Amino acid sequence: MKAPIVLAIDTNDLQTAQKWIAATQESVSVVKLGLEFFLTFGAEGVRAIRSVTDADIFLDLKLHDIPHTVSGAAKAVSELAPTYLTVHASGGRAMVSAAVAALPSTHVTAVTILTSLSEEDLFEIGYANNALESAVALAKMSVAAGAKAIVCSPLEISAIRSAVGIGPVIITPGVRPLSEVGSDDQKRTMTPRDAIAAGASLVVIGRPITGAWKDGADAMKLKARLIADEILK
Repeated sequence: MKAPIVLAIDTNDLQTAQKWIAATQESVSVVKLGLEFFLTFGAEGVRAIRSVTDADIFLDLKLHDIPHTVSGAAKAVSELAPTYLTVHASGGRAMVSAAVAALPSTHVTAVTILTSLSEEDLFEIGYANNALESAVALAKMSVAAGAKAIVCSPLEISAIRSAVGIGPVIITPGVRPLSEVGSDDQKRTMTPRDAIAAGASLVVIGRPITGAWKDGADAMKLKARLIADEILK
């Protein structure tokens, strides 16, 4: 049975990406293709990935520009029919709405606060509130603008789910399988199962699965299955 896992394809080798997907297709529901992948392989790369999987395609481009430009960029990838396409929520209501109007059949996915940003970073940028408050506000605005999905850190899942209700898809990176969470970092990480219990719809997992590739396809298949079972049990 497939689990609510978004497999992050962090490689600049197209054949490797296809092999990763083949090895994990029994366990993974969504395949995430990021900006580096798209700039390297373009639309043909996305088509090549789609040819080897029936998983949903998550095109993680994090569009952020004036509404007219974002609308044009969204229309430019419309033929690829991604299930999810990310935009930065901080681009504002009009920008999110422009993406939604351009891709009505896609889950326009609003990224709230990047997990790489600290509280100090946010205040330096000019945010008036902390990460949690800012992420909730951005999520509410984005859903009101028509976004069907939200990306947030594990620490913000519960608050955002409470704020936006049960409808929107919540996708969270920054999770770590139980086998890889040590006593020193339990407070700043969350297991995939706990993230789903907190209200996430999908969890993004990359290296904890793809790192097993060094031991071969069977090892990667097993790793994906073990993590999937951990979530589904």
